[in-house]
Amino acid sequence: MNNNLNTLLSTNSPVKKCPVCNASGISVKRETVYSLLGNKPINMTVNDQFALCMTPSCEISYYSLNSDLFYNINDITVPLWYKKDSTTRYACYCSKVTKDNVIQAIRSHGAKSVKEVNQVTGAMKNSDCLHKNPLGECCHKIIQAIIDEEMKDI
Repeated sequence: MNNNLNTLLSTNSPVKKCPVCNASGISVKRETVYSLLGNKPINMTVNDQFALCMTPSCEISYYSLNSDLFYNINDITVPLWYKKDSTTRYACYCSKVTKDNVIQAIRSHGAKSVKEVNQVTGAMKNSDCLHKNPLGECCHKIIQAIIDEEMKDI
């Protein structure tokens, strides 16, 4: 999904670098981080702002933009689809639609647009992206990137 990462990184403003891998992350709302920490102790302050580390080999999920606080990938309740050891690669976290589901919709059902993929897979029907998607935003860009990737091979 490297093309997906490039798409996401190119459309988001660069932020403070990850404290472990020193790569730029993507700014994420505090509410998203809080929602995905599950039962982990919350050490953040009211002023903490966060970024999501986008490096596939880095063990960090979220890190604070204004303190030394950070969380590992095992600290959050969902897998990060782009991390190298992720066994589940969600395209849509809210509806639990995987990258493989999207590819199946394209290859077996002829879906060529996000709308068509959504009709076949049920993606984006149970939207609560702020609380369920690690980016805290709609999965439309991720689904479109998978479609683009698949269509170039057809």
